[in-house]
Amino acid sequence: AEEGGTLVFAEVRYRRDQRYGGAAESVTAAKRARLIAAARLYLKWRPDADCRFYVLLLDALEGGRIQWIRNAFVA
Repeated sequence: AEEGGTLVFAEVRYRRDQRYGGAAESVTAAKRARLIAAARLYLKWRPDADCRFYVLLLDALEGGRIQWIRNAFVA
């Protein structure tokens, strides 16, 4: 996505139950590393672009809670 001239890489995580933790817990260090690697690969075609990472969390059993984290992490 793009917001105000800045590329936005967004990760959406959904959990229907808490058996393996909530949506936030599913964004592990390994997952962040894969997202950053994918962003770096994409940015080879747009080397002058600024970027940031967003995470959208959806937890079904917590009343359908939705949490949007802007600038969730940096690379």
